[in-house]
Amino acid sequence: MTKDFDHIVIGAGISGLGAAHFSARRGLRTLVLEAAPRVGGCMNTHAFQGLGGFWTEAGSHTCFNSYGNLLTIMDDLGLTAQVQAKAKTKVGYRLWANGKRRSIASALHFLEAAVSLPRIFSTPKAGQRVADYYGRILGRRNYRDLLSHAFKAVICQNADDYPAEALFRSKPRRKDVIKAFTFTQGLSVIPDAIAAEERLSVRTGQTISAIVADGDGFRVIIEGSGEVTCDALTLAVPPDAAARLIPAGFDGARDAAGAIGMAEIETLTLAFRATDLTLPAMAGLIAVDDQFYSAVSRDFLPDPTYRGFAFHFRPGVLSPQEQVAHACRALGVDPARIVAQGQVHNRLPAMRAGHAGVVERIDRATANSRLAITGNWFLGVSIEDSLTRSRQESDRLFGADPTRST
Repeated sequence: MTKDFDHIVIGAGISGLGAAHFSARRGLRTLVLEAAPRVGGCMNTHAFQGLGGFWTEAGSHTCFNSYGNLLTIMDDLGLTAQVQAKAKTKVGYRLWANGKRRSIASALHFLEAAVSLPRIFSTPKAGQRVADYYGRILGRRNYRDLLSHAFKAVICQNADDYPAEALFRSKPRRKDVIKAFTFTQGLSVIPDAIAAEERLSVRTGQTISAIVADGDGFRVIIEGSGEVTCDALTLAVPPDAAARLIPAGFDGARDAAGAIGMAEIETLTLAFRATDLTLPAMAGLIAVDDQFYSAVSRDFLPDPTYRGFAFHFRPGVLSPQEQVAHACRALGVDPARIVAQGQVHNRLPAMRAGHAGVVERIDRATANSRLAITGNWFLGVSIEDSLTRSRQESDRLFGADPTRST
């Protein structure tokens, strides 16, 4: 029987939207279902009400010209020409340690780094823990005093047991695009543009009760809305949600996904009048054994009136009021000077060394099927890692895209 759609994607983060874009450009009837009221997932540009459109990023903060799959999507949508360079004036990160802002160099052991760095050529990365790999190639003291905190700031969780190969991946750069970029309206421009494509159908506020493998396709049962059917299905949700939704017959994939933990992050966004802050322009703060992992500023794209910050707090440690007070202490400003604020709940996968074996089990369980699984918990948490997985799964489901050369 004819299905309602050729392809249904569950989840409208960048992984799911990328999967939907890759199938829609093949001419397939594609539907995206998202539980939240907005698309984008961790790509979340938070616009402060009443501040004339001033925003700060509450999730993903930067895109790079090494993000090849992202750039091809942007090319398709006419977005590449709209990119905005980050920081005409170079801004850098500072450490927040023992209640003081300090330079990055103050925690770096230069001699140890110089002695250890040549080991990068003889130390394998695959299968290693972050603590073991980077402790070897840059030195144990450098890892203890600086790198462990910097990596926590990147992934908003303890990084010691994180798989080293998933943290940073070398990718070719496109020389016709700015190295690090954003947009005048923030990174949410990208997921919003994908969701607005005429060849896609996107429905938000959709809670999926169950997914049933049905002959040569799938039935997706939506809470309070009946069901829709498809020939091919992509799950682009966190691993705990995937473990709940993976249909019967794919038990190996369900068990593997269910073994992956999640890191919860409480993100506080703050806006101030620029004249109320004496803090010099900076990229943000890397916290050393503190209640927050990192703070990222909007100073990379200066506004004449306001300055904005996103503080990524450890979950359940401070109340919302205590978070505000602590963030203002780190910025050296009275909380009374806040002109707008917001709270965002973020989640990231808590991958561990040996994660490649988990992915292999999922891939074996879904091989030769019409079920694809993608997300920021396969190759890594970056935007490009997510899209690389989505493209791989799209090619597996539908064959190589003849319109793409990369």
